[in-house]
Amino acid sequence: MSPSVGASGVAIVWLTVGLVTVVAIAAMLIALVRHGILIGRTVSRFREEIAPITEEISALSAANTRAAATMRRGSGTPGP
Repeated sequence: MSPSVGASGVAIVWLTVGLVTVVAIAAMLIALVRHGILIGRTVSRFREEIAPITEEISALSAANTRAAATMRRGSGTPGP
């Protein structure tokens, strides 16, 4: 076997390994992008579903704050 045949065989193996690696990395990158898009959609949907609950909590908190202030004024206790 001549050195050029052995060297070209090694080059073919390395080229094959390199191409397989590039394809695998490209597939992983595509999957990563798809999952990123999916997470973005999920977060958007979560915000839409949670918005009424957070608005209700905010309204209740404001009402409780007003009620506490009224009670403090009525009892004569100094507030913070």
